[in-house]
Amino acid sequence: MPAAIPTKEPPTLVREYKEKVVPALIQSRGYKNVMQVPKIDKVVVNCCIGSSEDTKVALEDAFNEVQMITGQRPVKTKSTKSIANFKLREGQEIGVKVTLRGAIMYEFLERLIRTALPRIRDFRGVSPRAFDGRGNYTLGVKDQTIFPEVELDKVKRNLGMDITIVTTARKNDEAKELLALFGMPFSDRKLN
Repeated sequence: MPAAIPTKEPPTLVREYKEKVVPALIQSRGYKNVMQVPKIDKVVVNCCIGSSEDTKVALEDAFNEVQMITGQRPVKTKSTKSIANFKLREGQEIGVKVTLRGAIMYEFLERLIRTALPRIRDFRGVSPRAFDGRGNYTLGVKDQTIFPEVELDKVKRNLGMDITIVTTARKNDEAKELLALFGMPFSDRKLN
């Protein structure tokens, strides 16, 4: 008899989506089919180093920090045009980004919502107005030290990052309800 292959348990947010979020959205929105229920498609984490004197070192630090935080290898981004005032040349590497999907995406979102955001000093919730009109939400993080993976002793510079949550929702209110059911602490909502 062959040995059973151990299966990895899905992330907590995946179970919550199936057990709590989908039924709640079907009840509140009146969807006729489970496939109509919006879901999170991907999460994009973007970090730009800006105009730094030691660009190569700053880019390497950003690369390592984003890789440590997300658990996935980022790609380096390049400028699309030259801007003399910022000492920026076309094709110059200026940041890193990573696109998360599947289990890694849900694990990252769980760490962001339940661990990282509450660690922000004087945190009163995230802005409910950061939707783009098509159901996608962008959140700006000023400091990478809110993530528990970052060792404070090894931080050389503060890195801000943009986190974009791309959903299949067609309207902002659908996406907001989806993210709120996942536990996203919006500032216009009562915090637990």
